[in-house]
Amino acid sequence: MIHLLKEVARGKRGARDLTYEESLAAAEAIMTLRGTPAQIGAFLIAERIKLESVEELEAFVAVCRQYAHRTPVPDGIDCAGPYDGRKSSFMATFATSFLLASAGLPTTLHGTASLPPKWGVTLHDMLREAGIDAERLSREQSLHAARETGVLYVPAEQWCSPLKELRPIREELGMRTVLNTAEKLIDYTHSPYLVYGVYHNTVFDRLARLLVKLGYRKALIVQGPEGSEELFIDRPTRTYRVENGEFRLQMFDPETLGLDTPLPQIEWTADEQLRVSESVMRGEADLAFYNLVLLNGAVRLHLAERVGSVEEGLYTCKSLLDNGQAWSVYARWRKALST
Repeated sequence: MIHLLKEVARGKRGARDLTYEESLAAAEAIMTLRGTPAQIGAFLIAERIKLESVEELEAFVAVCRQYAHRTPVPDGIDCAGPYDGRKSSFMATFATSFLLASAGLPTTLHGTASLPPKWGVTLHDMLREAGIDAERLSREQSLHAARETGVLYVPAEQWCSPLKELRPIREELGMRTVLNTAEKLIDYTHSPYLVYGVYHNTVFDRLARLLVKLGYRKALIVQGPEGSEELFIDRPTRTYRVENGEFRLQMFDPETLGLDTPLPQIEWTADEQLRVSESVMRGEADLAFYNLVLLNGAVRLHLAERVGSVEEGLYTCKSLLDNGQAWSVYARWRKALST
């Protein structure tokens, strides 16, 4: 570990990117805790300062996948949002997932208890408000609920145990590291489709090249609220669309779709996130949150080739929300996780 650390931590002029093979060795030493806590922390900080190369990111994803439990689900979509949670925006992906499942698109969600740097409300917190202890969910419970409804929730630190072992180091560092990127790309269900959230448009090119290497059929990298994989409803969203080994900028403007809606100011807690999510699925939510789920559902259905256009996706999603099918899937999912 120490010889690899020296290569990435030589300072602004001396540091170099590791080769893919070197990166695999570093990732293996970190994921198995063969490196000391000091060495692991120093390596993660050095990489953060240097900025990880595509090959380094690819290696960390490969090693994370090696130590994870992964179960193929044909033709599904993986929704990869930030594990450090949300503080100032609605978590539309939760309700959107049951909407997608009601349209016949298997959907995978994953996360952990909150992490730095944001320490926001997470999917774990929302599930707790719904009476589901994500930390105690067995893989069989999660898979049973997925078979019954089409929605899989993966508690990442249970399905990839090295992430749990590394949590104390990450909490002490208190900043984003290569693990914040890699853990969202473990792809627990071998999904051919992916929506992936980023904070800054400066990483679009690097992440797009990484997703090409990882072989997704189609992926959408989204610069969404708080680094999430969700489109904005009150302004245009910058995304990169990745397919056929190529990538390009794609803007989504809700105004052109007749959905542009100002968002009400809400103090977001886990309880409020769940309350609004459930009200959307019951058709009782504020129009802004309803439209937000509608837009994200339509774009994801189109990405996953379930509809011919975003406009067709909007009609499909509106029908599924208004006739209660998304709510029905959610109710069955909660029941399945409790049995």
